[in-house]
Amino acid sequence: MDLDFFKKNSIQVDLAVEAHEIVRGQTGQEIPGCAMDKESYTHATVTIVRIQEAEAEEIMGKPRGTYVTIEAPVIRENNRQAHQDVVEILAKQLSSLIHLPEHANVLVVGLGNWNATPDALGPKVVGMTLVTRHMYHYAPDEIKDGMRSVSALAPGVLGLTGIETAEIIKGVVDRIQPELIIAVDALASRAVERIGTTLQLADTGISPGSGIGNKRAGINQESMGVPVIAIGVPTVVPAAVIAGEALDRLVEQTKNSPALAPVYYNMNSEAFQGIIQDVLQPYTSGQLMVTPKEVDALIENTARIVAGGISLALHPSISSEEYTTYLH
Repeated sequence: MDLDFFKKNSIQVDLAVEAHEIVRGQTGQEIPGCAMDKESYTHATVTIVRIQEAEAEEIMGKPRGTYVTIEAPVIRENNRQAHQDVVEILAKQLSSLIHLPEHANVLVVGLGNWNATPDALGPKVVGMTLVTRHMYHYAPDEIKDGMRSVSALAPGVLGLTGIETAEIIKGVVDRIQPELIIAVDALASRAVERIGTTLQLADTGISPGSGIGNKRAGINQESMGVPVIAIGVPTVVPAAVIAGEALDRLVEQTKNSPALAPVYYNMNSEAFQGIIQDVLQPYTSGQLMVTPKEVDALIENTARIVAGGISLALHPSISSEEYTTYLH
């Protein structure tokens, strides 16, 4: 599937690594003004995509900045030690994006709807994050060292509050004046295997709901007045992507079969578009989302990992064991 497929079906590609894969697969060439590096760990692979030029920004449909993708299929397994390794990888990558003094004030925002499991990641992360602002100014100096003033907010969604999420966050930002916002949200992916197993960090902020065609006001440095780091985890896949992938594989098998070759030569992308749109009626193809039945367990696991990574990155003096104690 190429970028035209996603545009015609009104599907936003949330993960920068996926946008990179699509463009590379379509052109077979490197993307001008875009650099990519990879790091391998025992339980994860880290891909860092840096969009550096306006041309790359236009081609990939992403603003200039750094996008870090952590792919860790082990998250699906009931392996607490492996999960802790992913927490530490996340903390390391997040720390590389944070350029703040030790005693900076940080606001963690959990985006999403706590009433809808696939969209409840942000609020769950807020509930597990180690917040300290309410006691920070009263703590002894020996405790303050290696910690930051951290507050957290789960503003809900427009349908629950009647208020744009960005308006709620901006009101809090104006009041408590953080030096950094970390926004956590659920994303959409083009690959089923990435659901609940992939984390993306971006220093460009986020547009809540964009992955499911419900784009709200952006939460970024321009709108908030302070730097925004976004952390996202795919929890859904558009049904149109699954249908398109199935048709692509059918084409590949048909192309290599002499008996079915005439069928292959009569196939074209417009026919595929029509088939997908017919099957997915009465929804437009970019609006029907698919999530696994075990999504509640995946959300619980990823929320713990994301909250742990944020807490370790923001409070360097706290060990993994101490964080677990505070959490419980």
